[in-house]
Amino acid sequence: MRPWIFTLGTLLVLVPEILRVYFIMPFPGSQQDMPGGPDQVETAYWLHNNIWWIRMVGLALMTAPFVHYLRRGSKMKRIAVLLPLVVCALVVYAFNFRFMADKMFLVPKEKTLLSVAQADATSNELVLMVERHGDARAYPVEVLGYHHQVLDTFGREPVLITYCTVCRTGRAWSPVINGEVERFRLVGMDHFNAMFEDTRTKSWWRQVNGECIAGPLKGTRMQEVPSAQMSFGEFARLHPAGQVLQPDRNFIEEYAELDGFDEGTVDSSLEQRDTASWRMKSWVLGVVHKGAARAYDWNDLVALRTVVDTLAGDSIIIQLRPDDASFVVSRQADPDASVATEAIPAYQEFWHSWLTFQPSTTRYQRVH
Repeated sequence: MRPWIFTLGTLLVLVPEILRVYFIMPFPGSQQDMPGGPDQVETAYWLHNNIWWIRMVGLALMTAPFVHYLRRGSKMKRIAVLLPLVVCALVVYAFNFRFMADKMFLVPKEKTLLSVAQADATSNELVLMVERHGDARAYPVEVLGYHHQVLDTFGREPVLITYCTVCRTGRAWSPVINGEVERFRLVGMDHFNAMFEDTRTKSWWRQVNGECIAGPLKGTRMQEVPSAQMSFGEFARLHPAGQVLQPDRNFIEEYAELDGFDEGTVDSSLEQRDTASWRMKSWVLGVVHKGAARAYDWNDLVALRTVVDTLAGDSIIIQLRPDDASFVVSRQADPDASVATEAIPAYQEFWHSWLTFQPSTTRYQRVH
């Protein structure tokens, strides 16, 4: 019996199993493009959808040598074939039940919304605000950041509220795909951005821009629902009749791991802020207006408080609120006008995230 057959079978079980998870989780080197190499998400997607028959072929190649050495081999040879089998079993278990994103970050079991007056929240706590049909709701970032997604309904309109802590980016999307309300599971990440899989077509979607990047719906985009990041105190001021999502009591320990995320002091190299400017983990305010993208250094905003700029031919005004957390970006009707009109969507993100998903972005250059 040729041992290379057994070795080939072992590699066929182990390597695809590891790579399909490695490519879509934040392991060293996994989230960077390989120059001249295959698309890592596409490779992971193919492996994800073909893993069962790959496993079967690998196990089939291992079976005959395993039985042969178990019956006729020496004690050392029996150990030599038993050990790889144990390793294969452990790897399959780990990469299906321990390292899978949806096993590490669970969806809420209990969704409780309380009024601003009843809410358990501090004034400086960051929230992602969504307002639809006159109903304003706040989703604490350190709660939403663990779950990555909360599916809510405003009237009869479903809204998928999402947050990726590794990109420091919150977005809300319409989960209606081809006329059907879709549900999603967290499947991993692409370039450090959370990635979801829909239940119907098993396609993969980016959190940051709602784009489907693998599967039957590749190229499709979800429709964005306006949202805004702000402090709870600012939310309470603007929407005293609003509601606030409360922490799910089933995940108190998990929320604790994000303690300090709002301030950027969380104990995590993936989520902790670099307080210098224009570093990969520096905070920026990202704005896209009429197809033009621009990033504003957070340190500049804190120093200046108000920035008047020109983007895509329009005069825009950026105002940082006194809490140093909330912000408003608007287009001015006239460059000399003191009152701004038409709110423009803006997002606080890590610089690496904004630069990755807005590669044509320009930087605002502060005049000292």
